[in-house]
Amino acid sequence: MAAPAGDGVKEECEQVIQDDPGAARFGNFINYYTFNPPENRLSLIPANLLEELGYSSDNSAPILILDVGCNSGDLSVALYRHLLGQDGSPGETQPSRELHLLGCDLDEALIQRAQQSNPFPETVSFIPLDVTQEQACRAQLGGYLGRFGRASFDLGLCLAVTMWVHLNHGDPALLALLSRLARLCQHLLLEAQPWKCYRAAARRLRRLGRRDFEHFKELGVRGDVAGQAREHLERRCGMELVRAFGSTAWDRSLLLFRRRGAGGDSP
Repeated sequence: MAAPAGDGVKEECEQVIQDDPGAARFGNFINYYTFNPPENRLSLIPANLLEELGYSSDNSAPILILDVGCNSGDLSVALYRHLLGQDGSPGETQPSRELHLLGCDLDEALIQRAQQSNPFPETVSFIPLDVTQEQACRAQLGGYLGRFGRASFDLGLCLAVTMWVHLNHGDPALLALLSRLARLCQHLLLEAQPWKCYRAAARRLRRLGRRDFEHFKELGVRGDVAGQAREHLERRCGMELVRAFGSTAWDRSLLLFRRRGAGGDSP
């Protein structure tokens, strides 16, 4: 998942994927979880994460999670099971505290796959959405939150998404995305791709004879992208880093942020 798909993007993405599934311009890999399976991240995330964040089982209000750039939904469903302490069987008894997860991605074909394979349709939902579009986010995410009488999600996931927004739309779009997620989420789990991934993505396109990312050469946010994302969230968005969950198999840290003053069960 990543950047918005304008006119002609669907055809271009399909052709790029046919040539090389690892060179999808917008990060919408059709085979993503074959080379980065969910356990690469889940092994770093404690199953009692929600309790650590202060979400008590005594509270009857549902916990709401947003997964931005959910691709085909494999990680979304695996995380849902992980946080519920399930071994993978949809028929198991669920805890008293309801958990609802909304996954979104700009690729409608991937969302359709996620919807068709979703084992928890009553509590896990998938929608096509370009998160760089403010009005669309307000309408769709606001509508979802409104069903629960809420103004924000308890936990947001933004895993390996920032680079694609950044490459396709530049510095302002990256910072706007971070600001938007900070407004939407009480807690945010962020995995920002390092600069070496930017160079690799550009090389893949050049190797295929495709046009380069429009903003690649003019990006001002470069080098330690995760560090600069953290600085923006802390200085501009009222968030604070509360924990770093080691490094994934691809040597990326999962950074957990909390809105300042937010408790686990804020009103």
